[in-house]
Amino acid sequence: MTAARSGAAIRMPWAEPPAFGRPLRVAEAIHWVRLPLPMALDHVNAYILEDEEGLTLVDPGLCDPATRSIWTALLDGPFAGRRVRRVIVTHHHPDHVGLAGWFVSDHGAELMMSRTAWLLARMMILDVQERPARETVRHWRRGGMAPDILERRRNERPFNFADVSAPLPLGFTRLGEGDTLTAAGQQWQVRMGAGHAPAHVTLWSSDAPLVIGGDQLLASISPNLGLYATEPEADPVEDWITACTRLLDCARDDQLVLPGHKLPFTGLPYRLRNLIDNHHAALGRLTDFLATAHSAAECFDLLYRRPIRGGEYGLALVEAMAHCQHLHHRGIAWRRERADGAWIFGTGPAPQGSPGPSG
Repeated sequence: MTAARSGAAIRMPWAEPPAFGRPLRVAEAIHWVRLPLPMALDHVNAYILEDEEGLTLVDPGLCDPATRSIWTALLDGPFAGRRVRRVIVTHHHPDHVGLAGWFVSDHGAELMMSRTAWLLARMMILDVQERPARETVRHWRRGGMAPDILERRRNERPFNFADVSAPLPLGFTRLGEGDTLTAAGQQWQVRMGAGHAPAHVTLWSSDAPLVIGGDQLLASISPNLGLYATEPEADPVEDWITACTRLLDCARDDQLVLPGHKLPFTGLPYRLRNLIDNHHAALGRLTDFLATAHSAAECFDLLYRRPIRGGEYGLALVEAMAHCQHLHHRGIAWRRERADGAWIFGTGPAPQGSPGPSG
């Protein structure tokens, strides 16, 4: 595909989403289904692709009674008699992979996802914890988590993937960069995203201006770029910017993007540049702010410009850590451990005895 460079603004063909569980046809043999989530972001988008061999489902949502009921009603109603032959999962997060194992065990579906996503999801579903792991608590402390929140969280049961995810099968079909598959009478090419989740699958039709974007390609929100205890020296912001820049080469203004959340849209080249520019702008503000050294948690007001409360806190913390870490890896900020265990980052002169930008 040749990338369009006109930079047309984002357009949303549907002003409102369909009601939960009511399929909406968005292209020939492709249906959009909105599924509920029990959190501030209260939904995830799933897609049903029809062809003569059966149904291919993309990102079937959480494994909970409400979502299973929706799928049961769909398969008993508008899609009655159609076999679910495949489930494609764009990335390992439970709102996307949660019900995939159920479709494999109860419907005989083939599971398709990237190897990294399968390994992460299967590991995290099997790793049930009654209290946060020592590494997780240390990571929260490194982020500068408020002491009262840290004390509460270390003594309560954490969120476990297994709470909302069916067991994944031992075997799966791997999707990788450049692979192709056929669904809804079209050929789709796999292109990988990164940053929000490693080895994030996106699907690009070779026969129509259609892209299934998962959480890599969203119109009105930016996906969380978090630094987690599982890989504390990672640089998800760099991974994200690199992936968005790479995907620009195959983006066109006329492509209808079917995202993991919010509304489908066109104007993908503009949106990718907008996402890249937004992070560069945040990094510029952060560089100036860190002329006086701060922990990641002390950067909330600068980065988010609104109060961070409740369930948002953990996501805000890991994203702030990721942006500070990016400046550290780029050699723009130094990093050292404060007496309370928090990492502090600075772009001004480093304190005596502090490691330099790459230390």
